[in-house]
Amino acid sequence: MTLDQNTLLAILAMMAATVATRLGGLLLVNHFTLTPRLKKALGVVPPAVLMAVVTPTALASGLAETIACAVTAVAALRLSLLPAATLGVACVALLRGIGL
Repeated sequence: MTLDQNTLLAILAMMAATVATRLGGLLLVNHFTLTPRLKKALGVVPPAVLMAVVTPTALASGLAETIACAVTAVAALRLSLLPAATLGVACVALLRGIGL
């Protein structure tokens, strides 16, 4: 297996952009006082991002994926990101297993 130089360059550029974004966010937050309202608003960002990533694929796929997306959306309102995503994956696996 060989790795094309352009592919490696693209991977490194994406890595640098990801690291810069994460570090920039951490450094920026340290310069502001987070009000309770802002903390609450930031708390709903992970479920919103999860749904933004999952929904287009789920709605373009079959019934099992659409149901699992709805289950994940409801779970994301009450659970943290990892348990909600795990529940969604388990739900789609179960629904596919029973033939939906």
